[in-house]
Amino acid sequence: LGGYYVNDFIDHGRVKKVYVQADAKFRMLPSDINNMYVRSANGEMVPFSAFVTSRWVYGSPRLERYNGLPSMEVLGEAAPGKSTGDAMILMEQLASKLPAGIGYDWTGMSYQERLSGNQAPALYAISLIVVFLCLAALYESWSIPFSVMLVVPLGVVGALLAASLRGLNNDVYFQVGLLTTIGLSAKNAILIVEFAKDLMDKEGKGIIEATLEASRMRLRPILMTSLAFILGVLPLVISHGAGSGAQNAVGTGVMGGMLTATLLAIFFVPVFFVVVRRRFTKHAE
Repeated sequence: LGGYYVNDFIDHGRVKKVYVQADAKFRMLPSDINNMYVRSANGEMVPFSAFVTSRWVYGSPRLERYNGLPSMEVLGEAAPGKSTGDAMILMEQLASKLPAGIGYDWTGMSYQERLSGNQAPALYAISLIVVFLCLAALYESWSIPFSVMLVVPLGVVGALLAASLRGLNNDVYFQVGLLTTIGLSAKNAILIVEFAKDLMDKEGKGIIEATLEASRMRLRPILMTSLAFILGVLPLVISHGAGSGAQNAVGTGVMGGMLTATLLAIFFVPVFFVVVRRRFTKHAE
C-alpha cells in the first residue's frame, strides 16, 4: 500500500526514483486491503479478505530505531533540588523492572555524563596534587603547601552549602566554579603563609610572632580582593533569561565558597600554618 520502488529516471540532469502505488483514496483504510488480490496455486485471483483478517492494535505514535532495534526516546529533567545523576539512577531502577527483552541506553549529554561521571574524583585529586607539587617547588618546603591546602575544604563547604540552599545541581558548571573556589581559597592562604615565611627567614622572628604579624598585615588585602571578586560574580548569581542556569551555577558556587573561605581563612590559616610548621620542625629535628 505504501508504494514499491521500480526504477530511476533522469529529469533535467537529476536522478529521480519511480514508485508505484495506489491513489491516496484507495489506501486510507484497513478495509482497502481487501481490494488487493493475489494469484493462488490454481492460477486464480484471490482477494486478501479470503485469508486475512484485520484488527486495531495500539503502538507508539513515533517509530524510532536505535542501534538497529525498535526504540522509544524518553526525555526528561531532574526535579528541583535533585542532580541529573540522581535522576539517571532512578531511571535505571525503573528500567530494571521492565519485562525481559526490554533494555535501555543513554545518549547525548546523559551518555557523556555517565561516561565521565566516575572521573570527577580522580580529576579533583590530580588537581590538588598538581597544586601541592607546584607550591612545594615554589617555596622549597613541604610544610607550606600542607598549610595552604588545608584551607581548601573551607571554600568547598561554602560552595556546596550555597548550591544546596538554592537547589542547584552538581553539574559541570558547578564543578567549574568549585575548581575556581579551590584556587581562590588557596590564594588567601598564600597571602598569609608567604608573608609569615618571609618574616621568619629574613627577620628571624618566631613562628607565633611572624604568623600574627602576617595575619594583621595581610588582612586588608585578603578582604579587599575577596570582596571585589564576590561583587564581580554577583551578576552571575542574580542573572535571569537565556543562559542564566549556567551563570547561576558558576556564580553561586564561587560566591558561597569565597564567603566561607574568606571569613574562616582569616582565623584558620594562621592555626594551620603554626601547627604544620611545628610538626614538620619536630620531624626534621
